[in-house]
Amino acid sequence: MSEAGLLADPAEVRAILVSSAQAGEPISYSEVLELLGHHFTRPKMRALCKVLAYIDDEAAEHGEPELAVLVVRQSDGLPGQGWWVGGAKKHGYTGLWEGPKAARLIRKIQREAFDYWAGRDG
Repeated sequence: MSEAGLLADPAEVRAILVSSAQAGEPISYSEVLELLGHHFTRPKMRALCKVLAYIDDEAAEHGEPELAVLVVRQSDGLPGQGWWVGGAKKHGYTGLWEGPKAARLIRKIQREAFDYWAGRDG
């Protein structure tokens, strides 16, 4: 996938996500968009998801844990539909996209990113 047409520079978004991982905290869609100088809108969120997919593809190529799973909805602390469509499948998860089982899966995957990036430079 080309970087052309993406909402933001993937390197800038990756830096935000690595910082979030180093802090051991997920980050909301609206917080990421705000850091990029955008107000939250659904079209902007969908555009951000394309950047997140690009970043995760790059991370996989370098043997790094995924980072898109750190970007969550403010309402329930879980990733949105875009992550679940591809991300859940990668992890063999076929359950609901919300609720306790979904939250456990997300915490586990987020923990992998937190542990990997703790004490590392981005």
